[in-house]
Amino acid sequence: MHLTVRAIHTFPVRGGDAVAHESVAVEADGLEGDRRKRAAVSIVGHDSPHTRANLVLDAPTAAVEGLAGTLVRVGGTLLAVEGTGNACPGLYAAVGRVGTVRVGDVVERVEHEA
Repeated sequence: MHLTVRAIHTFPVRGGDAVAHESVAVEADGLEGDRRKRAAVSIVGHDSPHTRANLVLDAPTAAVEGLAGTLVRVGGTLLAVEGTGNACPGLYAAVGRVGTVRVGDVVERVEHEA
């Protein structure tokens, strides 16, 4: 399945409105301008756009959740993806390589960091 980034959001203030981005720097502890939380990056599918996720991909969340336990390259970043461990839809990811993510970037599974 070919996945791409449909939307990028940060949430600078707890409970506050999302800020949409066309591109954003991803730092070791999360997206630039995002408040720090449980996981560096959160990811959902296009059918869960009202969650407080950072990256919305162009596939249903059930398909996106198939990335759990993998390493993915998104733009210039490398993300280690895991399930949320709770009832929330989507995934959490730790940052393996900092970089920039843009709307339209392809999400590519990788075997190991190059």
